[in-house]
Amino acid sequence: MRALLLAAVLLGACGGGETLTRTGKLRVVATTGMVADLARVVGGSDVEVTALMGAGVDPHLFKASAGDVARLEQADVILYSGLGLEGKMGDILVKMASTRPVQAVCEAVPEAERLEPAELEGHYDPHVWFDVALWAKTTQSVASALAAADPDRREAYAGRAAEYRATLGGLHAEVMAALAQIPRERRVLITSHDAFRYLGRAYDLDVRGVQGISTVSDAGVKDIEEVADLIVERGIKAIFVESSVSPRTIEAVVAAARAKGQEVRIGGELYSDAMGDAPPEDTYVGMVRANVRKLVEALR
Repeated sequence: MRALLLAAVLLGACGGGETLTRTGKLRVVATTGMVADLARVVGGSDVEVTALMGAGVDPHLFKASAGDVARLEQADVILYSGLGLEGKMGDILVKMASTRPVQAVCEAVPEAERLEPAELEGHYDPHVWFDVALWAKTTQSVASALAAADPDRREAYAGRAAEYRATLGGLHAEVMAALAQIPRERRVLITSHDAFRYLGRAYDLDVRGVQGISTVSDAGVKDIEEVADLIVERGIKAIFVESSVSPRTIEAVVAAARAKGQEVRIGGELYSDAMGDAPPEDTYVGMVRANVRKLVEALR
């Protein structure tokens, strides 16, 4: 697959081609749904956006198909999340920057504001979008990437990015107020994998994933038992599955906690590494609101 991707890069470099499509719109290819949503908002009617990863797709495990390679080769602009979220695919995307604008949008977040868990050995937690205020900082990187391929519309892209940052500022305040309804002793969020640390830091929740930050490795018996012990210790009543991760580990935790005398229910399915497949959860704003609603209902 690596050889096929590199061949696509070489073909794109040799073939040249115009920056704009025949409709006058930029062809933008994004990896995740969250990044694609950013491109649609900032690009507006000036772009045609394709997302490689749809609802329920785990970006940690994603492998590009031949069709995905073709879409990347035909793109005028490529946007991806970055900070290691897309795994080995990130290396190929960086190499493709020699033929077209390629932007890792999360790199717009200052290093001092990124989470750097000890278990990642010097790498950053890529799940930036769970802190809405941090995600707002990625809008300008998207505007800059679009303007690099389409400078005549630079002001339009910058204007939409500014408007969206204002929208996300309001959403950040909305999330903070909603989660503040949960009593402090009940603000414990347990999910399938450790994707919600940014949410925990920004909105004052204790967060624990059964699996690590990446879903590449499965949870072991020790992991499940440790989380079950935490549930018993804190008297936790609800834990959560994720739309892009198998529910098996959470179901195992429920069984382990029950064996220790603590009944805990599955409080709902959260969107973590992928958005929903229908409105409003198929947008970033809708996804965030859906997650917050489920958290408040289950934990309050």
